[in-house]
Amino acid sequence: MKRFTATTELLIFTAIIAGCWCSGALAESSTLQTAKHWKLFTYNFLPHAPIHDLNFYNPTNVLATGIAVSYDRIFIATPKLFSGVSSTVNVVSKAEFGDSPVLQAYPDWSFSTTGRTDFNCSDLVLISVYRMRIDSCNRLWLLDAGVSRSLEDYEITCPPKILIIDLNTDQVVRRVDFPKEILRGESLFTNLVIDETTAKHGNCDDVFAYISDTVEPGIIVYDSGRDVTWRVSHPAMYPDPDFAQSEILNDRFILMDGVVGLAFDQKLGVLYFQPLATDRLFSVTREVLRAGPLAQNDILKVKLVGKKSSQGIGLTVSPIDSSVIFSPLTETAIAAWNPSNNNQVVLAHDRDRLQFVADMTTTPHEPGVFYAVSSKFHRFFLKNLNPNEINNRILRLPLPNAYSAPHSPDAPSIDLHTINKASNYFGSPYKPNSLDKSNVVGFGNYVYNSLHTSVKPQQPPYNYETVGLVNFSLRNPFTALNAGESFPPRKEQRSNDQRPSYLDTLNSSEGAITSRDLRYLVPTTAVPTPISHNGLHTAVLPYGSEFSLRRHLRNTEGQKVNETVDSTANKQ
Repeated sequence: MKRFTATTELLIFTAIIAGCWCSGALAESSTLQTAKHWKLFTYNFLPHAPIHDLNFYNPTNVLATGIAVSYDRIFIATPKLFSGVSSTVNVVSKAEFGDSPVLQAYPDWSFSTTGRTDFNCSDLVLISVYRMRIDSCNRLWLLDAGVSRSLEDYEITCPPKILIIDLNTDQVVRRVDFPKEILRGESLFTNLVIDETTAKHGNCDDVFAYISDTVEPGIIVYDSGRDVTWRVSHPAMYPDPDFAQSEILNDRFILMDGVVGLAFDQKLGVLYFQPLATDRLFSVTREVLRAGPLAQNDILKVKLVGKKSSQGIGLTVSPIDSSVIFSPLTETAIAAWNPSNNNQVVLAHDRDRLQFVADMTTTPHEPGVFYAVSSKFHRFFLKNLNPNEINNRILRLPLPNAYSAPHSPDAPSIDLHTINKASNYFGSPYKPNSLDKSNVVGFGNYVYNSLHTSVKPQQPPYNYETVGLVNFSLRNPFTALNAGESFPPRKEQRSNDQRPSYLDTLNSSEGAITSRDLRYLVPTTAVPTPISHNGLHTAVLPYGSEFSLRRHLRNTEGQKVNETVDSTANKQ
């Protein structure tokens, strides 16, 4: 595989979006297939379910954020972002394409807690699952955040955990409860990837899992073989206020999400990650993550991969050529970047079907394609959803290996400004830190098949209860910016000294961006012309500008005296 020499020069490549504009609408990409679609989700409810109680089932509050694909089934995560989500993990058949099937609660309704109070956190129940993954042993890893109504009153119902289910039997074979030492006050575990690069043959538990904490930004490393876990963090995992507002078609919304998008390259051993509120894509090697907790004052060795044209969540990596596949929200597209040759291509562009791609995944059962789940999340969030439109989709399209597609010169384009640093991912010389046992937490709560009977009870094992109204007035970490606080000033207003972002220095061997790079990253700030309004002259002036400063002084007799002082004199 071709390697590149290290350089700090910023390279700009433009990928033209596939498709064409016809009568004001973009023609659908011929390779973009709709596997499933729904206007609103519905479930295979039990006969006694209180489906008319909006706190139990509110179809305008149910949307998909995660997907996993097996040989014959598609698993869909519908987290409890709002009230009225009856089941958080569901399954549908792959047999038919283009249909709108009823969601089947998975593994069964006994795992759902909506409308129930007769459960303990130690029970085999699921609170809210954002994403899930299937390992090489055909086991489904369900990451339960434990938080109900995260975009409303943010109730921490139970601690986060992982349930691992054998898809051959649909039985829970292992349970992982995260210790409190790695949790923070508002932790929200939203994504995970499984690293099987060094797994011993036949040992399904000899793997690592990397998990995103979105609200208290960080990455949780779980060593499944030794049953220990630790936490790492870095400024790159935090949201950037300059990108708090996302725009999709005519809708704009503010959401300060930290690290949420994850993708792991099994060939190169590189974890790619991105917060929602950023235009950057970052990476960190498996050696760095596996080295254990950071020593005091150490900084995680994170690399800046590049800058995207807009924010995004969904990420995956092609198992064929290690291309990073991402989806910028504003451009309603899915694109790919190959780190080995820096090639870029837009795989699909569709203004209707690709409005908010929350997750993407590959499957060994279909080696040449990958799946994506999209929704009109912004409409759910802004409460302007049209129930007569398709609002949730599962899509399938080819991987970018030798990909070519027709394009129109009139179609919009998206840019991925990449740092040509692919050589950093090969033979990384990072030295692992010695594992400090005081910083590593061990735990081993296992649940075997014998604890979960496959015999279905004749009577419901619980009673549904009417849930009280949600207290929407409570503050929570997601909606703080919408609760009346003044929004931070924009970057051009507070960066008058032209100082570059720390995150842009992550690829510089000297630890700082050179002046040669600044012309790509920071625009030159001109002195604005004062605007006259009611006799007052106001302007935002950068530091060091030539202007007059008027002081108000008093003489020895107490009378006010006006004195004009040249600002240039102050600098001498």
